[in-house]
Amino acid sequence: MTAGAAIRVRGLRKAYDGNEALRGIDFDVLPGEVFGLLGPNGAGKTTTVEILEGYRKRDAGEVQVLGTDPWKADAAHRGRIGVVLQHSQLPPALTVREVHRMFAGYYGRPRDVDEVIELVGLAPKADARVKTLSGGQKRRLDLGVALVGDPGLVFLDEPTTGFDPSARRTAWELVRSLRSLGKTIVLTTHYLDEAQQLADRVAVIHEGSLVRIGTPNELIGAAPDVEIRYRDNGREIVLTTGEPTRVLAELTGRAVAEGRELEGLEVRRPTLEDVYLDLVEEERAEGEA
Repeated sequence: MTAGAAIRVRGLRKAYDGNEALRGIDFDVLPGEVFGLLGPNGAGKTTTVEILEGYRKRDAGEVQVLGTDPWKADAAHRGRIGVVLQHSQLPPALTVREVHRMFAGYYGRPRDVDEVIELVGLAPKADARVKTLSGGQKRRLDLGVALVGDPGLVFLDEPTTGFDPSARRTAWELVRSLRSLGKTIVLTTHYLDEAQQLADRVAVIHEGSLVRIGTPNELIGAAPDVEIRYRDNGREIVLTTGEPTRVLAELTGRAVAEGRELEGLEVRRPTLEDVYLDLVEEERAEGEA
């Protein structure tokens, strides 16, 4: 175990009606980091998070969240955790401020309600009723409810679902601000660019197994091939190489010697999304072999 880990998972297993959803996964989440869980639908992400939150009982393995087995956790432990569910239903007739005050009452030392409303960008809607909010505003409200207890650990399940591009970027800044406050964040998302922007480390889960874990740069750096594109007499040329410096030097040297430009020259390194899709495809192919 990593010393002082906020979350420790060893040999975690869970099955439903004989079908293994989790097949003995291991990982640690460090204090103050944003940890991303990635995987296709049915990979086991939601089951993993529900076990960590204490909402679902595991079949086998060891789980420690902030030093406590979440399945046996008491109210004091739950007060240290904030949860943003993928889908929630808050009282539609209450105002934004009333909802925050209601949830603040569940905690011994909550954050200031108006401060939280400002933090999640809902100050102009503080007196608006929940039923009048847009989808993106409701997700902000969900986040505010999760933060009002001033938790040390926050679970974000698809936090920007329903957000327009501008709102997503604002939410990203909020997540970064939470990290700067020392909060530990577990993030599940289908947006690979979101994980690449926000996560300090990511774990890729496929069919209940953890297939890769590391920083986004480590995962991207493990992909050896770089794509070089240019046009030659109107025809697009695409080269894939593990030696981009050498190949570029040869291409540009030849073009300079011939007194011409390499039209449309583009060097593209893999993104986290590329690596993720390759990993999932590799696992799927191995499973079918």
